[in-house]
Amino acid sequence: MKKFIRSLIVATSIFLVASDVAAIEIKEVKSSAGVKAWLVEDHTNPIITVDFSFRGGAALDPVGKEGLANLVSATLDEGAGDLKSQVFQKKLEDLAISLSFRFGLDSFSGSLLTLKKNQKTAFELLSLALTKPRFDAEPVERIRSQIIAGIRQKSENPQQIASQVLFAKLFPKHPYGRPSDGTEDTINVIKIADLKVFIEQRLARNNLVISIVGDITETDLKILLDKTFGALPANASLKAIAEVTPNAIKKTIVIQKVIPQSIITFAQPGIKRDHPDFFPAYVMNYILGGGGFSSRLYEEVREKRGLAYSAYSYLAPFDHAGLIIGGAGTENARTGQTVKVLRDEWAKMNKLGIKKQELDDAKTYLTGSYPLRFSSSGRIARILTSIQKENLGLDYIKKRNSLIKAVTLEAVNRVATKLLNPNKITMVIVGEPKGIKSSPN
Repeated sequence: MKKFIRSLIVATSIFLVASDVAAIEIKEVKSSAGVKAWLVEDHTNPIITVDFSFRGGAALDPVGKEGLANLVSATLDEGAGDLKSQVFQKKLEDLAISLSFRFGLDSFSGSLLTLKKNQKTAFELLSLALTKPRFDAEPVERIRSQIIAGIRQKSENPQQIASQVLFAKLFPKHPYGRPSDGTEDTINVIKIADLKVFIEQRLARNNLVISIVGDITETDLKILLDKTFGALPANASLKAIAEVTPNAIKKTIVIQKVIPQSIITFAQPGIKRDHPDFFPAYVMNYILGGGGFSSRLYEEVREKRGLAYSAYSYLAPFDHAGLIIGGAGTENARTGQTVKVLRDEWAKMNKLGIKKQELDDAKTYLTGSYPLRFSSSGRIARILTSIQKENLGLDYIKKRNSLIKAVTLEAVNRVATKLLNPNKITMVIVGEPKGIKSSPN
């Protein structure tokens, strides 16, 4: 029966089709205690989805205790209030309530999915997890062991190795350069007292955004907002994270590992989300490496030369820095050739820009595919949370495609000339690559 209920939730959570996106009505709801949330009502299915996020993530973890946000995110639902771990988890299971937490460099987030008939208990459990987590020794040590096992496993993963080394080189003296998951040593030194301090200092109403989608009215939501989030501290106590420009040097780091393919990961300075050139850069990147089968990198690396199954790039706008990240995987023997093609395409777009037809095709795809992101209540809630964190406004969903359409050929080519620079690419290669070596120190 419980499996059936969970299947029902998943099956019925999809409530919008592409043509309905323009009709999404977002309301800003404010409770009597001043807790704000964005609400999209949908009464066609008896489901409520909540997504929320606190500004400030793993970059705030104390030096020597990297992985604190990771450990907190994995233990918040391991008992709260008077409910020990097994009792808390059984309540979630019995009522088919999905509650989870996640972390990033700049945020600490969570989500809740419940049937409407169980909303009272679901929101009570969420409130307990946020305000009165138990952090009992047994579940904390159990989760600690699981995290350490995961870290050990990732330490052998070529992609994870490349990514960690890349960020350490890009941000050598900044929190972004530290391992956000933590290391075995740092996870081991985190005490239960540290978990409690995390909750006290970081989870507050002034750095919180909330999104709700589903079968709930504005009136009912106001009451639930106060009951669920009203007990949080009014203000978080967060350390300031410095703005940082990534190291911009042409550097290649080869990490020898006996694997059949070389994993290539690279990055150069990019732009943040609030930069006025974000949309021209977004369109530019789609044409360069973000457009899957239609991108230049895929065409040159995969289609024309068969060097790799994929080659890609994407914008990575963090709160305190911007990056353009790319990558590919190729046979060891063809690594040198693959790297040359990647750098050549970077330089080509920098010098020659793009063509009108490429721009038109990119706009058509980016505007036409946007509604497909709104395929479930969970995805919609997370999109709303992201829009709130970026301060894009209640009307962003309706105006986003017009912003894409307004991007001109001149703007994209100007940004490509200004932003793309093969001499600022830091590249990490894990494998036994042929035809390329590490740069001199």
